[in-house]
Amino acid sequence: MNIDSPHFEISKHKDYLYVIKENISLVHPVYNNDPLNMYLLLGAHTALLLDTGCGLFPIKPIVDELIGKRKLLVFNTHYHWDHPLGNVEFGEVYIHENEVDKVSKPYDVSFFKDSPNDIVKIYAEQNFLIPPASKIKTLKDGDTFDLGEIEGKVIHCPGHSPGSICLLTSTGELFTSDVAYYGDQFLPEKDKFSEVLKTLSRLIDLCEKQKNLELYPSHRKYPCDITLLTDLFNGIENIENIWETKKAFDFFEAWEIEDPSGKFRYFISR
Repeated sequence: MNIDSPHFEISKHKDYLYVIKENISLVHPVYNNDPLNMYLLLGAHTALLLDTGCGLFPIKPIVDELIGKRKLLVFNTHYHWDHPLGNVEFGEVYIHENEVDKVSKPYDVSFFKDSPNDIVKIYAEQNFLIPPASKIKTLKDGDTFDLGEIEGKVIHCPGHSPGSICLLTSTGELFTSDVAYYGDQFLPEKDKFSEVLKTLSRLIDLCEKQKNLELYPSHRKYPCDITLLTDLFNGIENIENIWETKKAFDFFEAWEIEDPSGKFRYFISR
């Protein structure tokens, strides 16, 4: 199998797990969380794709080549722009029930009109309105999916967004989406931090009960371990102590705070 793509980087991480990487900084240099990691799980009879990316170049031909004759399920981990814009290539996409409305209509990316990067002309050709998949199906906490020799379980993890999900597999992977990764963290208003911390606590408990889980975030480094979750939990708890260091970051309509550890930078909605 020889898949050559000038835009995506494709790597085989395990016999049943491929990673398709896309650099979101190509769209606007304000984004520093390269790469976006899209994961493709190959079960005996069904494959599962986590996220469809930025919608700049076709991803479906790559996926089709990798999955062979398997049935395909496509999940959006959440609705933020870098995760669902390739949905239109697929007839049917799943997302948490809290965010069905977000991806059921054309996605407005007009906030990229002033990007200095020429690649946004691809969006401009579509009037900065990216069409959705033709059919959106709902996910909820506890939903399970049998891929054939691999089972997946949906964990609803609100905080980063109302419908963020993680996926736990029977083969020992926890796909953390944007709920936890090293790098720039996009957080809700400070009075909603308790929801984020509750989600992280739930995942920490899961990792303590199921030793040796490997964590696969949707950005930057993978795999990680429970330390990612504890680092992020402690960092967010500490934001109150460093709140006076905040700076306005107008592009994201957020407050920017650097974590003293250097592992995270926080963008907190204003």
